[in-house]
Amino acid sequence: MTTELQYGFQLLREEEIEELNTTARLYRHARSGAELLSLSNEDENKVFGVTFRTPPSDSTGIAHIMEHSVLAGSRKYPVKEPFIEMVKGSLKTFLNAFTYPDKTCYPVASQNVQDFYNLVDVYLDAVFYPLITPQHLQQEGWHYEINPEKEELFYKGVVFNEMKGAYSSPEGVLGRYTQQSLFPAGHTYAEDSGGNPEAIPDLTYEQFKAFHETFYHPANSRIYFYGDDDVTERLRLLDEYLRDFEAIEVDSAITAVSLTPEPKQLSYPYPIDEDTPSDEAKYYVDMNWLLPELDDIAVDLALSVLGHVLSGTAGSPLRKALIDSGLGEDMMGGGFANYLRQPMFSAGLKGITAENVDKVEPLILETLAQLSSEGFEPEAIEAAINTAEFRMREQNTGSFPRGLAIMLSSLGKWLYDGDPLEPLRFEAPLAAVKAAYAEDEQYFAKLLREYVVDNLHRTTIILEPDTAASDRQEAEEKARLEQIQAVMNASELAEVAETARALLAHQEKPDDPEALARLPMLTLADIEPDVRTIPIAVSQMQGAEIVYHDLFTNGIIYFSVGMNLRVLPQELLPYVPLFSYALTEMGTEDEDYVKLAQRIGRTTGGIYPSRYISSKRDEAEAVAWLSLRGKATMTHGREMLNIMRDVLLGVKLDNQERFRQMVLEEKASEEGSLIPAGHQVAAGRLAAHFSEAGWLKEMMGGVEYLFFVRQLAEDVEKDWPSVLEKLERVRGLLVNRANMLCNITLDDENWGDFQPALGDFLSAFPTAVTQLQTWTRGTLPQNEGLTIPAQVNYVGKAVNLFDLGYTHHSSAGVITNLLNTNYLWERVRMRGGAYGAFAPFDAYTGVFQQVSYRDPNLLPTLEVYDDTAVFLRQLQLTPDDIAKAIIGVIGSMDSYQLPDAKGYTSLSRYLLGITDEYRQQKRNEVLNTTLQHIHDFGEVLEAYKEQGIVAVVGSAKAIQEANESRGGSWLTVRKIK
Repeated sequence: MTTELQYGFQLLREEEIEELNTTARLYRHARSGAELLSLSNEDENKVFGVTFRTPPSDSTGIAHIMEHSVLAGSRKYPVKEPFIEMVKGSLKTFLNAFTYPDKTCYPVASQNVQDFYNLVDVYLDAVFYPLITPQHLQQEGWHYEINPEKEELFYKGVVFNEMKGAYSSPEGVLGRYTQQSLFPAGHTYAEDSGGNPEAIPDLTYEQFKAFHETFYHPANSRIYFYGDDDVTERLRLLDEYLRDFEAIEVDSAITAVSLTPEPKQLSYPYPIDEDTPSDEAKYYVDMNWLLPELDDIAVDLALSVLGHVLSGTAGSPLRKALIDSGLGEDMMGGGFANYLRQPMFSAGLKGITAENVDKVEPLILETLAQLSSEGFEPEAIEAAINTAEFRMREQNTGSFPRGLAIMLSSLGKWLYDGDPLEPLRFEAPLAAVKAAYAEDEQYFAKLLREYVVDNLHRTTIILEPDTAASDRQEAEEKARLEQIQAVMNASELAEVAETARALLAHQEKPDDPEALARLPMLTLADIEPDVRTIPIAVSQMQGAEIVYHDLFTNGIIYFSVGMNLRVLPQELLPYVPLFSYALTEMGTEDEDYVKLAQRIGRTTGGIYPSRYISSKRDEAEAVAWLSLRGKATMTHGREMLNIMRDVLLGVKLDNQERFRQMVLEEKASEEGSLIPAGHQVAAGRLAAHFSEAGWLKEMMGGVEYLFFVRQLAEDVEKDWPSVLEKLERVRGLLVNRANMLCNITLDDENWGDFQPALGDFLSAFPTAVTQLQTWTRGTLPQNEGLTIPAQVNYVGKAVNLFDLGYTHHSSAGVITNLLNTNYLWERVRMRGGAYGAFAPFDAYTGVFQQVSYRDPNLLPTLEVYDDTAVFLRQLQLTPDDIAKAIIGVIGSMDSYQLPDAKGYTSLSRYLLGITDEYRQQKRNEVLNTTLQHIHDFGEVLEAYKEQGIVAVVGSAKAIQEANESRGGSWLTVRKIK
């Protein structure tokens, strides 16, 4: 290409990526050495990202802590948290950062071009010119503090506590052990870039500072733009930062390792409660293979297809063999991961009893060997290829920006000095995979043999339940701190106290108003005053309700058939989730679940169940629907409907063994989410006290549901006829044309062609008079401590503000934005060391909550919550401060949505009776929020301290200590894991 420079950039290549309808330009900045991939298209959801290769040499979490710290003040924006200031007042559709094992990414996205460039400017200054003081390492990484009551040292830091939470999750730990086991000692992938809590306190400030100086240079960066903004403006913005750097050589390359025929088996303990019965102490077994580096993108795609064939559906042969074996409760892994330089393949089981541990590895090896010899059913291959092709053509990334997903894909080659455009072109590799399979029906079997079965570079990881693990970890940390404290003299201890005091003073000190004013912000004049509308038309067909949205979908039908759950008696409600999974995972009278899964994969983009449960404005009764959702091209629209008809009318519920397997998988899934999502458990538990919707969600997905599923596993064994009778009753009541609502998102021309098939679909269902039920909510303990074997807590407190006299005003959204990004961020995260805290408010029920995430504290966090009213009443804000918070809320209201999400959003508004006029009223209230609204909210919240109820998910020790400090039985204690 031309050597002429444009804003310091040399254009290396320019190509059309037809698959993305995108013009791609690859540049190099001549002075700094930075590389830029610039993608131009019509997507209004613009994306920017800057990525650095950041290979750690140890497990101190240096890359992870750096990711947190560079966003905490920079040369141009010397405030404590520029990141959170932008979160407060941006129209962003994405704003975050990621630490991977070998790279750190800083992406932003926005639909508003000025907002987008504001975010780009703040991020560029952050990564190239961060402040990175010792206090950044202390706050985000670790530091010592002294417990004033016990006069003992302890560790404090955001990442330290975040990773304590991560290391409390068996599956999270297993993933780390898996990666590290496959690489030799000294290789960067043999370390934990996130940080091992045992190693994090070894990180020094000198190492920390040097890490940034080494790796955060433009010559080590990969810079990315995507969307409909001006290409030249991108270059100009970047040159303002890059022209001050001179290109250097950065030693950051990640080396590939040679495969060695040395299988290894490694065992590690994981913590369980000390009173766990032996028959409930379950093991995890995971087998892992490291593959050679792949040069052929078609082979990479073929392995992805192979992974789906092996375990992508309930009927996949590897998954089926493992589940059918009865050795464990649920499968793990079973796919090819390609986020590192070399791909990995993993497969395993969880929920294994001690006597079955040694049987898992032989079963996996025998199953894979048999499949590589005998091959796969053609229907399974066709389904997997169609699934991959549908995904690539649809490019549906949900709420995750499409441009960001494309960036991460391009980095799969670009980061390792390959072609960043190669992963974006899928037509040629897809054609190559299809051709290879057409030429040799054993193509995928041979891939399996070459890359897995005959590959002896593998490890088997066993996680062993250990009732003493938590106590041992705590004792080891305490002993280390005691050793350190024992050799400290008085002046060193005084220095520890002074360091902590200075850090607290820094955290409490308000930002300089002039420094804050430097941050580029939109104004209220930049905000669209009117709500965005989504087309909707409601009609009747064959006695069912039809909700239609005329949107361009590129020929894809997005369809759902909903069934009103209010026809179910109360005792049947907990069966709904498993009944919904049964629709697609138990087969029908005419085809077993293996053939059904293949049929779905061959002809659709997926068919799956979903539940919609919500409170409704000014009504006590919840809206509750079960839907079967699907998507397909127009060519296969009728077949998609035929599949849905077949499963709704003909699902084979009487397969006891298959249903038992599903119950155990559900049990394992619910138990596995307790530690990673403890904040959601606490929030759901609190919501169940106040509304029917909250209670329903608890019955179908919370703690009560977990206990139901545990009991159901026994009932399936002991009283299967009774269980089957309830499942049949659920089907009989739900599958009724008069109880159905269909939601369709499709352009008008194709809608006309689709309607006859929809009419035929509906005519197949029986119709009967529906009788809606009234449900009676049960009671829960006012204050609960739910124990899990974790090193951190999830602390929640809630109150119903409507009961306290509050009349809803949409300024509440602005207030919770301020709490999330100001009060809770500073008090619970910055000062308290928790990874996060949130203050959701339900406008329909009046329920206000505060919940923390991976929190080392319990009572101190509740004290912060109790002071919220005082904070709000005394808060003084400038008009610009309020405008910033308003803009942040509008950004959430105007979130970017793809066509299927728009159709689903419009449906939910219809079900809740939310009109565009009502939405406009609420938008106006947000836009007109004043300081008085904030103070009034604080006045109402005054009763929160005394009348709020508490739910804590955390360690038994932390909950016991809290109880003892509050008189002994303040929290009703219940073990949930």
